[in-house]
Amino acid sequence: MKTLIRNADVVVTMDGARRELAGASVLVEDGAITAVGPGLRADGAEVIEASGCVVTPGLVNTHHHLYQTLTRAVPGGQDALLFGWLKTLYPIWARYTPEDFHISTQLGLAELALTGCTMSSDHLYLYPNGARLEDTIHAAAELGLRFHATRGAMSIGESKGGLPPDSVVEDERAILEDCIRVVDAFHDARPEAMTRVALAPCSPFSVSRELMRDAALLARDKGVMLHTHLAENDEDIAYSLSQFGVRPGQYAEDLGWTGADVWHAHCVKLDAAEIALFAHTKTGVAHCPCSNCRLGSGIAPVRAMRDAGVRVGLGVDGSASNDAGDLINEARQAMLLQRVANGADAMSAREALEVATLGGATVLGRAGELGSIEPGKRADLAIWDLSALQAAGSWDPVAALVLCGPHRVKHLLVEGRTIVRDFQLATLEAGMIAEKARRATKRLMA
Repeated sequence: MKTLIRNADVVVTMDGARRELAGASVLVEDGAITAVGPGLRADGAEVIEASGCVVTPGLVNTHHHLYQTLTRAVPGGQDALLFGWLKTLYPIWARYTPEDFHISTQLGLAELALTGCTMSSDHLYLYPNGARLEDTIHAAAELGLRFHATRGAMSIGESKGGLPPDSVVEDERAILEDCIRVVDAFHDARPEAMTRVALAPCSPFSVSRELMRDAALLARDKGVMLHTHLAENDEDIAYSLSQFGVRPGQYAEDLGWTGADVWHAHCVKLDAAEIALFAHTKTGVAHCPCSNCRLGSGIAPVRAMRDAGVRVGLGVDGSASNDAGDLINEARQAMLLQRVANGADAMSAREALEVATLGGATVLGRAGELGSIEPGKRADLAIWDLSALQAAGSWDPVAALVLCGPHRVKHLLVEGRTIVRDFQLATLEAGMIAEKARRATKRLMA
């Protein structure tokens, strides 16, 4: 199957030279990019006219809790810090059914797709009422986005000094056995993989040291990545110091949680030594700017991280703490926060777009096949129409994507397959997803 994206105003390659090609086309064959440049032709190809458009690599979401999309704007959690917010929401999540996880995942991924996202990770760390990781994996497959499912877990409930209620924690031996099951059943290590699995104990305040260490050993035995929350806010730092006697970076290093196969969410409170550690070990960070603002966690030191060489991608985080799944807006917010902290020249629109694309692919271990528009890379592509009202009057179409919009993608391709066509989902019916979500939310509220 061939597709020719023809005569784009600009193709933003994100290649080694960060070339931006004016009046260029992109040829896709059997899920891969085969040519990029002006004047391309392809007999028998499906043609997508891209005049008036900017073509970018698909955006990459490195941290999400897709099950939370059914709990947006929950009273009692709207104005709380992290720990209080969690205590409000844990009892609601404990009532979820497997179908709730499935529809919440589709809702969240549909929203991401419409904002240019082609690949998303998901951190699922509680499994009430018979729910399993594959409830989310199947939902992603139906929609057609590339999916990094992480088998999260919580094992220390309130009765043992942890934050979550006992009703949503699991036995640690059962957790490790299920980690083995889902990796064996669903992880695909091929370059064109649509589904990969990582291991992701939820956080230092909800699992034991032993589970963190055992998960790291198991992940390396299985050849999969590791993910957790780290250094999210001042409460998180205080907990680490009081319970473990060290800061979060040292805790992570002691338990084998640094390296190119590890990425941590948030890292708002990393200090200079921890930033140096992450840079030296090639440990990744999922920066979640809107969620960090919503929960009052602070401004992550992204400028310092990138200057030191830390791998940084963007994350939406759960829609209960954001409360939107707009990944291009995360790029804008990331840029603005670094300017607030460090001055107007601290981060450009182009750098923010790089973090949202190639940066995310690098964090998830996929930069060899994703994150840039080059022959041989997989065809995950976002096509943005700059002829609409939002972008009218802009002089620089690439910077305009981050500075003023549009925030809805015109066409989206994943592995060369059309996921969004003319601003609408092409694989599932958006109205059906929204109606199912409304019914589920009504039941949870009742």
